[in-house]
Amino acid sequence: MKQTPSFGIVGATGAVGRTILQVLEQHDLRPRTLRLFASERSKGQKMRFAGTEVEVEALDGADFKGLDAVFFSAGTDISRTWCPRAAEAGAVVIDNSNAFRMEADVPLVVPEVNPHALNSIPRNIIANPNCSTIQMVVAIAPIHRVNPLKRIVVSTYQSVSGTGLEAVETLTVQSRAHLAGEPAPEGVYPHPIGFNLFPHIDIFLESGMCREEEKMVRETQKILEAPIPVCATTVRVPVYYAHSESVNLELSGAMTPDEARSLLEKAPGVVVMDVPGRNIYPTPLLAQHRDEVFVGRIRRDSSVEHGLNLWVVADNLRRGAATNGVLIFEQLMAMGRFGS
Repeated sequence: MKQTPSFGIVGATGAVGRTILQVLEQHDLRPRTLRLFASERSKGQKMRFAGTEVEVEALDGADFKGLDAVFFSAGTDISRTWCPRAAEAGAVVIDNSNAFRMEADVPLVVPEVNPHALNSIPRNIIANPNCSTIQMVVAIAPIHRVNPLKRIVVSTYQSVSGTGLEAVETLTVQSRAHLAGEPAPEGVYPHPIGFNLFPHIDIFLESGMCREEEKMVRETQKILEAPIPVCATTVRVPVYYAHSESVNLELSGAMTPDEARSLLEKAPGVVVMDVPGRNIYPTPLLAQHRDEVFVGRIRRDSSVEHGLNLWVVADNLRRGAATNGVLIFEQLMAMGRFGS
């Protein structure tokens, strides 16, 4: 058991907040003090952690003094208001929202890819990237380091848990209605998601992209510290947990699929599953509840010089959110950020 600094979780009763607690426990991290925050309606709720019950506090009026770190996973508006308050109280903030990701003085971090970004945290705020960005950069960074990327084309197949617990329930209810031959009841999306999919996530922008696609473009460039052109299409699919991505890479020089496999097999956080003739490749069910990024279907793209294709799958609540935040926290501890 590792005795760790004191920390809090804002949005503790949500899908990602609950997963953060699970990951912390599984990583054998036990804080000196643990405080859980949520909306007023969740005040007084008890949540279990490491065999004990912790009472949820209302975020309104919260005092963060005495906490070394605070995880935020309660949405962009709440983060914009409350992250600076927690940072001013002396806590290092690890924020899972889109509020600060593209601000120049806030590091956007995937520990396996750019841990050096944690050397400077001027506002005491660290941004956790978007879930679909995290799994992609973990898979492509090892290749980019030895053979710089010229262009990325990515299509995502994103599960409903990325929207939250209500979306998980929506998928269940609408699927049951479809199987019963009944009209799909309304849910959290503009179209039914049971036995359906649609080609956008979040709102559409004037550029024609949706916001999720813009996130993938800008965040990838910031994390890899390179102005790589990225073409993204993000799709919501009727899967409960784990996102999948078809990733097409144009490299600066030649690289065989075997060379790419060798690099990825040695990469931290990556598991290669790539024997297509035996139907061995990653799927969302396989990646569910796992922390690794799974990569398969590594093959040459003959339509462009120096092209490679990858199939990348990861649990969006864990690897794409909670686990990345916990890995940032562990990296900070290893750097001595919190003292003894």
